[in-house]
Amino acid sequence: MTALLPDADWRHRPGLDGLLAALEAEKGCARYVGGAVRDGLLGLPVSDLDIATVLEPQAVVDRLKAGGIKAVPTGIDHGTITAVIAGWPVEITTLRRDVSTDGRRATIAYTADWREDAARRDFTINALYADPISHEVTDFFGGVADLEAGHVRFIGSAAARIAEDHLRILRYFRFLARFGRDLPDDEALAACRAAANSLMALSRERIADELLKLLALPSPIMSLRLMIDGGILVPVVPEIDAEGLSRVEQLIAREAAAGVQSAPLRRLAALLPPDPRTADLVGARLKLSNKARKRLVLALDTSGATSSPQALAFDIGVESAIDRILLDPAAPLEHIQPLQGWAPPQLPIGGGALIARGLPPGPDVAKALGEVQRLWVEEGFPDADRVSQIADQTVSKFQRARQ
Repeated sequence: MTALLPDADWRHRPGLDGLLAALEAEKGCARYVGGAVRDGLLGLPVSDLDIATVLEPQAVVDRLKAGGIKAVPTGIDHGTITAVIAGWPVEITTLRRDVSTDGRRATIAYTADWREDAARRDFTINALYADPISHEVTDFFGGVADLEAGHVRFIGSAAARIAEDHLRILRYFRFLARFGRDLPDDEALAACRAAANSLMALSRERIADELLKLLALPSPIMSLRLMIDGGILVPVVPEIDAEGLSRVEQLIAREAAAGVQSAPLRRLAALLPPDPRTADLVGARLKLSNKARKRLVLALDTSGATSSPQALAFDIGVESAIDRILLDPAAPLEHIQPLQGWAPPQLPIGGGALIARGLPPGPDVAKALGEVQRLWVEEGFPDADRVSQIADQTVSKFQRARQ
């Protein structure tokens, strides 16, 4: 029985009918492909839309321009044009086959054979096409049945698919965490384990991106356990071990109990040993942004004591304070509630006010202002009248010390 793509809001986005007409979908020249079909069959929201076409890239560009549709050559060397309709992008890729691959990138040739295009994809559940007019799903490799069974399986030989693109090792575990309901595919798991060292050939940015995508999922534990037991991450992040898995399990439970949205960087921090220096090294190795790397370090840096959750948030930021509370099993979850929606206030006084009180300009002004701020934070951020009293007392203290 032929599967049909269910109706959904994404199929009625403004401009989509015009795009399909430009690509001559009514003549069978274009089909939805990949995630939109997979998620559409599951009734999940569809954000990114990909279209496969027998038309070659320049023909796609010409037809889009003729239809008044913006065409951006985002990946034209690999057959991909991005159409922009009503402000949202649709990736349109010409059917292709791999001529050669080196595990990181492929040399491709265009084809008019839909099955040949499907055969170069990674998993059966990602090699699904749907006719935009009849809504019939084309499934060459049993992807619909695998989707229904929660079975994540490589197309053909798992080892061959991994040899074409080593990143598929990490993608396998991410898709298993998202769509897998049964035990992992034995062939896939064995192939991933055998090829784990090939991850070292990949850019660290790609590795970080896949790892964080996995950690963002609601239930990554099974995949993480398989990866740790199979030594998958040892070549690139050897710091992650079984103890880290226990910390992530605990963190996920605390996130749920506190009603806090999960954060992949927070979960990565839980996976690592509780040492800010290690976090900094891993962040550098994975080439995380400076902001992400700082968050990773702050989450695991427990130096310094604070008098309250707000004091902690004032010191390191609300986001990092919530990270630290959730990662500390001894920290009461009730400490998170006062931080939600809270913005750290600004000290309502400056160095000029201390000079006006008689403190001579110089290094003592900065020291005194720091003392005023410390007391203000300790007292729970009192109003300007109380800050004025603290300033008077602090200036008097510094003046006495100078005598």
